[in-house]
Amino acid sequence: MNASRKIKNVPVKKKRGAETLGKINWKRGVRYLLTGIAAVLLPAVCFYLLEAYSHNPFTEVRPWAQFFNILLFELLAGILLCVTGSIKRGYRVLFAVTMVYGIADSYVVRFRTNPIVPWDILSLKTAVSVADNYDFMPDGRMVIVTLAFAVILFLLRFIKAEMKRLVFWKRLIPAAVLMVVLCIFSNTLQNESFQNSHRLYNKLFTPVYMTNVDGIAVTFVMNLAYMSIDKPAGYQAGEAEAVLAEYEEQDRREAPEELPNIIVVMNEAFSDLSVLGDFETNEDYMPFLHSLQNGAENTVTGMLNVSVCGGNTANTEFEFLTGNTMAFLPQGSIPYQQYITGEMAALPEYLQSLGYETVATHPYNAGGWERDTVYPWFGFDWSVFKEDYLLSSYVRQYISDDSCVDKLIEFYETKEEGTPLFAFNVTMQNHGGYQEIYENFTPDITVADSENFSLRQYLSLIKLSDASLERLISYFSNVEEKTVIVFFGDHQPSDTVASAILSKNGMSWNNLSEEELKLRYQVPYVIWANYDIEEETGADTSVNYLAAEVLERAGVPVSAYQSYLLQLKEEYPVISAVRTVKADGSETSAKEEQGAMDVYRRLQYYQLFDYEKE
Repeated sequence: MNASRKIKNVPVKKKRGAETLGKINWKRGVRYLLTGIAAVLLPAVCFYLLEAYSHNPFTEVRPWAQFFNILLFELLAGILLCVTGSIKRGYRVLFAVTMVYGIADSYVVRFRTNPIVPWDILSLKTAVSVADNYDFMPDGRMVIVTLAFAVILFLLRFIKAEMKRLVFWKRLIPAAVLMVVLCIFSNTLQNESFQNSHRLYNKLFTPVYMTNVDGIAVTFVMNLAYMSIDKPAGYQAGEAEAVLAEYEEQDRREAPEELPNIIVVMNEAFSDLSVLGDFETNEDYMPFLHSLQNGAENTVTGMLNVSVCGGNTANTEFEFLTGNTMAFLPQGSIPYQQYITGEMAALPEYLQSLGYETVATHPYNAGGWERDTVYPWFGFDWSVFKEDYLLSSYVRQYISDDSCVDKLIEFYETKEEGTPLFAFNVTMQNHGGYQEIYENFTPDITVADSENFSLRQYLSLIKLSDASLERLISYFSNVEEKTVIVFFGDHQPSDTVASAILSKNGMSWNNLSEEELKLRYQVPYVIWANYDIEEETGADTSVNYLAAEVLERAGVPVSAYQSYLLQLKEEYPVISAVRTVKADGSETSAKEEQGAMDVYRRLQYYQLFDYEKE
């Protein structure tokens, strides 16, 4: 009998059928397709969310600008994808950085009126030093947009796509290619003919509008072109020197036997908001200055056209101390931090050559706006900062204007006998923000039909500054030495304060016309002397001219550059970053004007970059 062979039943693995394989490939294909769609769409979403922090990008950002912004975000996303090897990681970086930038930009616009520009990174130290003085309570729009960013950052965890087959160094190759494309595209965006042909707005003096219609990313890239200053067309250092030599020959006035002391107070955020329109207060918030504007003896008053609003104090200093104008420099740039790298021609350096003792004082941190570095280069014999204000009084958390008056009097009383004094004081008392309540300061100015506490506090601070000015002038009216006092504000306060006045007069702080915007760049100024000078009221001017005018009115010889400026003023009475007014009252653009403005442009470039102290 044949032995029966038992065969063990072994399960046979069935081959995957075409139907099953097709189903799996279909699912994988759908997953790849959805991942690809997300990879393309998410950078665009990132752009629209960033814009949503401040406005509706679908209706306000111009069509070509929307496309260019999205393209910038797509290139950045591609670079981050290649570097990290993962959509989840790369896009999380993109969305997180964009969210932080959007929040920061919203606060900067709230506090300073203007949005972030590339060179603001140079101001970071100064910004941090005063950050705790502002109200960072988010508004509803900021909360909603930030929550949308947070939701997307969370959902990115479900995208698993990674570049597993490419090692890091191989991923750097496409990253480098995308970086080159990004640089080429950025350079294209900075081309003026390209901007014009694609309706990109490139007027730097209206940065909020520029950002709203061009988009934040495109505007930022366009502004990068102004990180350095090109030489003006036809510029030659020798020609500039020859022009200055000619003006030095024309103006050879000898210094009088007694040169007057010159005391300058640039008062933080000091302005008369009535320039924006009518509003009613319980009492006059600057009675002394108003009395001077009514035609006081030996006094000149008027409105000073400045180039900044809500911040960037150092630019008003720069224009006053050098005679240069921000009109030829990029909007938002800070010459103290970007362009001044050594000794240069400035008012204190010139007065020093006439025998003046020169001192600068600011009752706050020495490193703010790099003043401790710049002031010696300008020719100040010494500088006095916060640490030197011993036993000073405080208003809110800042050293008071009254303490500044004490310091100026101290400089006068301790100076070398027979030596004229030039003292330049930048105050701090009125610095924003204005929303906090303080035990040592109670606002006493109220505005009819307004509950804006920041406005009340601001006007009450201005009243204190006005009283300090009266005290300063009262002291020097009783000294024997000839003395000139110059007083002006550096800029108007932020929109938080001004919005209520604008609203009362039918204007919206975030939608001002060009004519209305100019009102935000005017502050009062005073030139007073304790000896005979010609009185004048309504003597409007701009900061770049003010120092030359002070010397001329005080009877002090002017420098060659100042002599040129005084002649230029006859043709262009006002030149600032915001407006240029011609002698006939018409307005033009300083950047587009030729002739005399070309000479100014070249002389300023020489003063900034080619000047060498003899």
